[in-house]
Amino acid sequence: MKRTPLSLEQLRVAVTEGEIDTVVLALTDMQGRLQGKRFHAPFFLDQVVTNGSEGCNYLLAVDVDMNTVDGYAMSSWERGYGDFAMRPDLDTLRRMPWQPGSALLLADLEWLDGSGPVVASPRQILRRQLDRLAAHGLTAYAGTELEFVLYRDSYEQAWSRGYRDLTPANQYNVDYSLLGTARVEPLLRRIRTEMAAAGLTPESAKGECNLGQHEIAFRYDEAVRCADHHVIYKNGAKEIAAQEGMAITFMAKPNEREGNSCHIHFSLRDAAGKSAMLGDGPAHLSVTGQRVLAGLLATMREFSLLFAPNINSYKRYQPGSFAPTALRWGTDNRTCALRLVGHGQGMRVENRVPGADVNPYLAIAALVAGAVHGIENELELADECTGNAYDDPEAERVPGTLRDALDLWQRSEVARAAFGDEVADHYANQAKVELTAFDAAVTDWELRRGFERL
Repeated sequence: MKRTPLSLEQLRVAVTEGEIDTVVLALTDMQGRLQGKRFHAPFFLDQVVTNGSEGCNYLLAVDVDMNTVDGYAMSSWERGYGDFAMRPDLDTLRRMPWQPGSALLLADLEWLDGSGPVVASPRQILRRQLDRLAAHGLTAYAGTELEFVLYRDSYEQAWSRGYRDLTPANQYNVDYSLLGTARVEPLLRRIRTEMAAAGLTPESAKGECNLGQHEIAFRYDEAVRCADHHVIYKNGAKEIAAQEGMAITFMAKPNEREGNSCHIHFSLRDAAGKSAMLGDGPAHLSVTGQRVLAGLLATMREFSLLFAPNINSYKRYQPGSFAPTALRWGTDNRTCALRLVGHGQGMRVENRVPGADVNPYLAIAALVAGAVHGIENELELADECTGNAYDDPEAERVPGTLRDALDLWQRSEVARAAFGDEVADHYANQAKVELTAFDAAVTDWELRRGFERL
């Protein structure tokens, strides 16, 4: 039975009784952000539930600054920047406790001419990979662990200061510190409780290493629902912080200290609902589990564009930083890209490559595609790493830059076969747009080194 945090009938009652007056219909864009519209609740019930709504198709063809850019087949000036249909997914309907009188639900994207779904939309990309996995009788479960850095400055203050000289919520490393995290517990508690009221399942909050860095963890779920909860939490946490006059950043590397990770826990279940990973092989892995890990390792470099989508993403990958550089696997080994954790039916693999800037639909889709690749090609799993993977001279490495990742993605036959030409070209163009913008920018680093002395 599907879980609905808020049923349509419950929404009708809440609107009639004046509890809810606004319904937010949101889609996830390429950057993993929620975009959409706020509807007057009676209009949503009368019109949008049945007919859906429209959104400009440039929402999947702009950069992070919402600039229209060239190179996208689906959306351009030549095509007139038309609309696509936003079809409400009522299974995602929920209250939005941090916005008074509001409910929220997510949309799937279809073309207005009835030709089908928008295949390059992140939610559709994940669904297609899950269909491929289902052909093998398997279901994917995932959990994402998002780290963030919290500042006592508002977003407007941070903007005005050029994001420099901000005040972190903690002045020292508060990793696991109850004393240090108590300083910001009012905000952390509000995020946890309001996410729970929105239908998510918070597990814990803890401090991390960077100044003002924290993590709030949520329970794992089926792959699409996990990604849905990820984007709702990320957007909601920013809104809650803003209401409190503070700012949260999920940048992969906001400064020279420890970066923000998004470790993704990933497992497969068979048709009976049992772990497909558990068996009698190395590290208690089944044959399927071994092939899955082998597939993830074999595709990691070529799929890096989906795990690390931004220029800044690659700044995390530093030796001894708890962000992986070596594409190895190990049991409870945090120096490896893939860390095998849990036991019994809870066995799972933790992919430590993504940062908190990741689009969860695309990253989980990459994991599923890698798993299918390993299963279909019956790949053999390399030996486990039992030492420091950072020092392994034989290990393949995470790409060092977005430019390297783009090159691997464009040359990858596996990526094109798994995701299709349209998706492969669409997200290659996203990387090209980012690289072009960065190459034209004059950075603070250049000014400091060259203004006077060169």
